[in-house]
Amino acid sequence: MKFLSSLRGKSQAEEFPLLPLRDLVLFPHTLMSVFVTYKTGMTAIDEALKRDLRLFAACLKMRDATETYAEGSVVRIVQHLKMPDNTFRVMLQGEYRGTIASSTTRNDLALVKIEPIRPAADDAADRETLALMRTVQKSFAQYAENTKKISADTIIATEKTESLERLADIVCHALQVKTERKVELLGVAEPIKRLEAVLATLELENEIFAIQKHISGKVKTRMEKNQREYILNEQIREINRELGKDEKEDEFAEMEWAIEAKNLKEEIALKARKELARLRRLQPFSPEAGVLRGYLEWIIDLPWEERTVDSGDLAGAERILHEDHFAMREAKERILEFIAVRRLLSLENERAGIKGPILCFVGPPGTGKTSLGKSVARALGRRFVRISLGGVRDEAEIRGHRKTYVGALPGKIIQGMRKAGMINPVFLLDEIDKLSHDVRGDPASALLEVLDPEQNSAFTDHYLEVPYDLSQSLFITTANSLHTIPYPLLDRMEVIEIQGYGELEKRAIAQTFLVPKSLRENGLGAAAVSFTDAAILAIVRHWTMESGVRGLEREIARCVRRTAQDAVKENYGQDTGKPLAAFARTVEEADLEKLLGKRKYKRETVGQESRVGVAYGLAWTEAGGTMLIIETIAFTGSGDPVITGNLGDVMKESARIALSYLKSAGERYGVSLALEGLNIHIHVPEGAIPKDGPSAGAAIAASLLSTMRQTPPKAGVAMTGELTLTGRILPVGGLKEKLLAAIRNNMERVILPKANTEDWDALSTDIKDSLSIDFVDTADQAFSLLFPPVPEPH
Repeated sequence: MKFLSSLRGKSQAEEFPLLPLRDLVLFPHTLMSVFVTYKTGMTAIDEALKRDLRLFAACLKMRDATETYAEGSVVRIVQHLKMPDNTFRVMLQGEYRGTIASSTTRNDLALVKIEPIRPAADDAADRETLALMRTVQKSFAQYAENTKKISADTIIATEKTESLERLADIVCHALQVKTERKVELLGVAEPIKRLEAVLATLELENEIFAIQKHISGKVKTRMEKNQREYILNEQIREINRELGKDEKEDEFAEMEWAIEAKNLKEEIALKARKELARLRRLQPFSPEAGVLRGYLEWIIDLPWEERTVDSGDLAGAERILHEDHFAMREAKERILEFIAVRRLLSLENERAGIKGPILCFVGPPGTGKTSLGKSVARALGRRFVRISLGGVRDEAEIRGHRKTYVGALPGKIIQGMRKAGMINPVFLLDEIDKLSHDVRGDPASALLEVLDPEQNSAFTDHYLEVPYDLSQSLFITTANSLHTIPYPLLDRMEVIEIQGYGELEKRAIAQTFLVPKSLRENGLGAAAVSFTDAAILAIVRHWTMESGVRGLEREIARCVRRTAQDAVKENYGQDTGKPLAAFARTVEEADLEKLLGKRKYKRETVGQESRVGVAYGLAWTEAGGTMLIIETIAFTGSGDPVITGNLGDVMKESARIALSYLKSAGERYGVSLALEGLNIHIHVPEGAIPKDGPSAGAAIAASLLSTMRQTPPKAGVAMTGELTLTGRILPVGGLKEKLLAAIRNNMERVILPKANTEDWDALSTDIKDSLSIDFVDTADQAFSLLFPPVPEPH
């Protein structure tokens, strides 16, 4: 620390025994009683008693160290008492401040020479100094009031003194601050600067006290408020008892009024009144009271009779459905049928008779199933509620928990009804095929009651414990596949297939819906940005490989974002730049590689190759249609067939059927290989992807026949159909998805079962124009299209 040496006294340095103190700082003009129990301190006092009772007291820098601060005070022993164990209790009076100039040590005794710190002036010589003293006195008085630990004599002493030094010493002695800070205040030589430092310390401590007081006040106020509310509630109860009123408090009266206003059925109203009576008898803060209060709030908040009036405007509903979605003819017709039937029924007949249908939209991802549910709600004029069932594995998610459980709630169905606020919303259960189950129950089984029009008028949630009418709701479920939906649940739903889109359909969807939406979402709604039809078709063919339009929407959004970046670079749309309406851009096919990068799909597929043992089948998956490459080889072995490619049991059976059929009818097809002693290995590539289903039977047979005859089938031909042991080709499902897969893989010709002729006739013109189709009834007809005729034997 730096001190003003010029202000120190000029008298010769005196020598004193050194008394090291632990966490204590002694100031002049003060008295302090000190216990000395350590050897160096006792030695110093013994030496002082031999001399003139004076020693130098300095604070240790660290509690367990031996080094002291240089600054300290020369003190006189006023009283001393030596204990039997040679320790001392001494009363010390501070005389003046000093700094250690030098020190010597003999045994345990340290002798130090001290240079006094003696200021030149020690009185209030001017007005500013006097004002400073009074400010310190006032601040110290406030500090004493805050701490409540400073005696009145000390406060009076500070008020009466006219000495700057004395005032600073008394205040510093009384301050409850860290030892390091007290040593700093002790060592400042100039009185005014020392007093200013003391004032700064006092103001800081007072500010800390003020903050503590404020925080304590807020906590106390909060506690007092809770206590006050409790007392007032108890007083209200007592007053109501004295007045003989039935309502114990307004809360119960409001709940009772709300329950009566709901016009509940007698069974439900009786249950609510019973629980309300129980709540009145309980203490307000008991756990059971909280459970009952929450239960009654659910009863009051749920819609029991409230309903929206369905739109009877058939033409308006049809217009809304066409505005929001392209194609989906079957789904739209079913909704329009529902609206028409509703219009023919009066309200009384509606409540007594018609039930809300249970529809299931099934189709590949990205075909608009979820958004179609929103459009249905808009067309009907109803509220819309969506619940995602993907990954739900707890039955309580559907039926709720008993209200006695901690944190119990109703299930998702009842929660959705409260959110809708009406008893007849459009209720979308998304991804119903993704339900799971474990030890906590089977949520699919819990949905049986919800999705049965004959039962859901009295659906019982475990939390409510009373029947709730779900029959007025229009339930719509969505799924990518029906295979994982339990049959009892599937049987309760009206399945409507949402098929994938062809190229022309995707182009129309993009131009009508996706491009305007992407322009709005990316800040170019006011600009003249457009896509050519050729650009859209190029994106469909070379940057996506899907049945839906989700990937197409992402790629269009990428183009729009790059275009938006160009608009900003050209200073469009900014306050100081050009208006956004003046920005015009047409995205053409030649611009796509610059905007989207290299093509992802080249469309030059292996289907154009003609190889021995390779046939091309078509399959339906949850993500849409796909093409299967079926490979077969024969080699010497035990004669057992080998089937690989992560195939399901049904597909393995199809392979065995095809092999058995060809063994039985091999001569008819000119098979020259002796199958005995040969191993047949059938493989479907992409083995990491599970594959199953009977529709690849005809394609497997074609691959086997090609291997047996060592003749490749015609290139660019795909086929689908189930093969029987007698050589018949049976119809298949998912025809549109499979044909779209053939188009995506650049196939030219497709062989289909003749029984699928009606499905072919129902397809759009663009799909029909893209492929050449051959319909067959038998394997003979299919093989005659794939292979050259068998030469007549000579």
